[in-house]
Amino acid sequence: MNLSNRLLRQMGKPQLQIEIDEGSGFCFGVTTAIKKAEEELAKGGSLYCLGDIVHNGMEVERLHAMGLVTITHDDLRRLHDVKVLLRAHGEPPKTYELAKRNDIEIIDATCPVVLQLQRRIKRQYESSCESSAQVVIFGKNGHAEVLGLVGQTKGDAIVVENIDDVKRLDFQRDIYLYSQTTKSLDEFHRIIDYIQEHISPTATFKSFDTICRQVANRMPNIASFAARHDLVLFVSGRKSSNGRVLFNECRSVNPNSHQIESAAEIDMRWLEGVCTVGICGATSTPKWLMEECRDYLAPQPSKG
Repeated sequence: MNLSNRLLRQMGKPQLQIEIDEGSGFCFGVTTAIKKAEEELAKGGSLYCLGDIVHNGMEVERLHAMGLVTITHDDLRRLHDVKVLLRAHGEPPKTYELAKRNDIEIIDATCPVVLQLQRRIKRQYESSCESSAQVVIFGKNGHAEVLGLVGQTKGDAIVVENIDDVKRLDFQRDIYLYSQTTKSLDEFHRIIDYIQEHISPTATFKSFDTICRQVANRMPNIASFAARHDLVLFVSGRKSSNGRVLFNECRSVNPNSHQIESAAEIDMRWLEGVCTVGICGATSTPKWLMEECRDYLAPQPSKG
């Protein structure tokens, strides 16, 4: 019995109940990317990954120990005759062009949902570039996925992060609105409403709901999960934009929510007066990391 449960028993309180959210953890795209990396590493030889394969430092370290080397775009320009994995976020066309020039073999792990969105934006841009229409992407400036999407328009797409950004659009010109796959559905609809209210009667406005439902559906699910626990431990890398959105949702429902990157960040004082703990995470959070946090609170019996 661990210290927290021993103290609870001595005080006549029931044993701490811990639940890991079954809906948390890697999304399909991240799972596929990591599987491809593991398969390539098992063959031996060097494998590079353009950017962190996932926005979770612990998982990056695990794969690094297996031989995966994270590189930047500057590093890519200096490499020749190697294998490079493209993560689920996707890349702009210029990355593929550079790889071809440098005889780099691409292991493409771009999420199918992201890949489909890239193609849609490219078609839209090519069909509307002569009409001075605005291709607008609701997303985070500088995010890897967004850079890949903007790259489909030769850099011409306009990225909006909030209503203030939307106000700077030209409402006299046509607007075609898309979204980064991991953004909030509610925020997206607020932006749609604002544009509809301000668009000129002579201009065309079309919005395309390109938010991944596997991600969007986690919002209501994680809110329900957070509401039924005294304490919530949200396990996520702090670089994860999806993690920030989901953690804020947890905290809005349950103020006694804490974001941690690993079990080492757990403060046992958080357990005072707590009977149930819910452990959940982002689409970039590995299941094993949530299990480590559970085991830190209540060590599991050894097998065999």
